[in-house]
Amino acid sequence: MAVMGSSAPVVGVLGGMGPAATADFYRKLVEATPARRDQDHLRTLIWSDPSIPDRAEAFLRGGPSPVRGLTAGARLLEESGADFIAVPCNTAHLFLAAVRRRVGVPVLDMIGSTVDEILTAVSGAEPPPGAVAVLGTAATMASGIYTDRLIGNGVAVLHPRDTEQHAVIAAITAVKAGEIERGVGLLAPVLEALARGGATRVVTACTELPILSERIDAGPRIVDPTAALARACVRSALALPVAAVR
Repeated sequence: MAVMGSSAPVVGVLGGMGPAATADFYRKLVEATPARRDQDHLRTLIWSDPSIPDRAEAFLRGGPSPVRGLTAGARLLEESGADFIAVPCNTAHLFLAAVRRRVGVPVLDMIGSTVDEILTAVSGAEPPPGAVAVLGTAATMASGIYTDRLIGNGVAVLHPRDTEQHAVIAAITAVKAGEIERGVGLLAPVLEALARGGATRVVTACTELPILSERIDAGPRIVDPTAALARACVRSALALPVAAVR
């Protein structure tokens, strides 16, 4: 890293959605940082608040809104010195427009970073790439937050069947319950089925899913939004002028 010390950028992580996904994100942030010693790593504030209401329930069925909890966490990070904020939860991105209006530091876009990486990977590929499948919560899937951007950029998208989507939700729930091996057993057949259906890439668009997919060898190439967000954090930190650091 080029800039460290007391004037170095501070990454704010608004997490807890869920806790295991937040821990996975921080590991990937460390791995993405070009560091040779402790002092080369990014200063990081992590606010993990698992009490934030369920994002899918709010989006699909009008349940309690997560905006208040998300905003409170973002403001806490801003007031504590964060120069920008990362939110390692795909479904939470459905509510981040309201949060961005209420804080004075940038809130990074995990979905945009992931789609940009996909477009870079498939641009000019020979032979032409196959379809990209997206796996996520029911709210992420219903919102089209990934599929609309991909289709709008000319990328063929493969949708999971209902039985596969049910297995994905069960796998996400298993991770939240700490049942990793059970989650692997649920997700692996879905990845294999998507590969048979023509998917060459699968976006694990719920931050619990990469915890499982990295334990599965078979299936299409995995596109990990958690890792994409970690890389975006590193780029943002390196691009931030020292004079602009709070």
